[in-house]
Amino acid sequence: MADGTAKGFVLWFTGLSGSGKSTLAEKVAGELRSAGRKVEILDGDEVRTHLCKGLGFSKEGRDTNIRRIGYVAHLLARNGVVAITAAISPYRTIRDENRRLCGDFLEVFVDCPLEECMKRDVKGLYKKALAGEIPQFTGVSDPYEPPEKAEVVVRTAEESIEESARKILAAIRAHGYLA
Repeated sequence: MADGTAKGFVLWFTGLSGSGKSTLAEKVAGELRSAGRKVEILDGDEVRTHLCKGLGFSKEGRDTNIRRIGYVAHLLARNGVVAITAAISPYRTIRDENRRLCGDFLEVFVDCPLEECMKRDVKGLYKKALAGEIPQFTGVSDPYEPPEKAEVVVRTAEESIEESARKILAAIRAHGYLA
């Protein structure tokens, strides 16, 4: 399938801060680019800085942020691009809303225990959240609703990056998005 005729889709990574979403998104994006696909990564931190600046971390602010990411992903995918999102996206309803909007949508649950995410926390966010310095922090003082029907579940505390990436690429192939 030549890139100009390849069908776009959304690969939606969700999971706690520090679970490995961005790392896996970069790994899978590299593999897809090697296969000749056009790929854009919509990283939660970058989108919040450039597209959603000023939004807070209330439920309403988070929902607006994730809706905006979903809309941009939808635009990319309908133009033949693989849109990869790597954002916590804590609320199931908004992820499902984006699934309906995008249509061609694969959800990847980056399942990693909170304790492991805390160990990986190079920015010290969990420490600050536990000390009450960061209010409304997902997994600590704000909820995270895991997907009920993700197309792929990777367990980054148990699997290597390569193993998780292979599972994701296998699902992409199984859904007909990659030869």
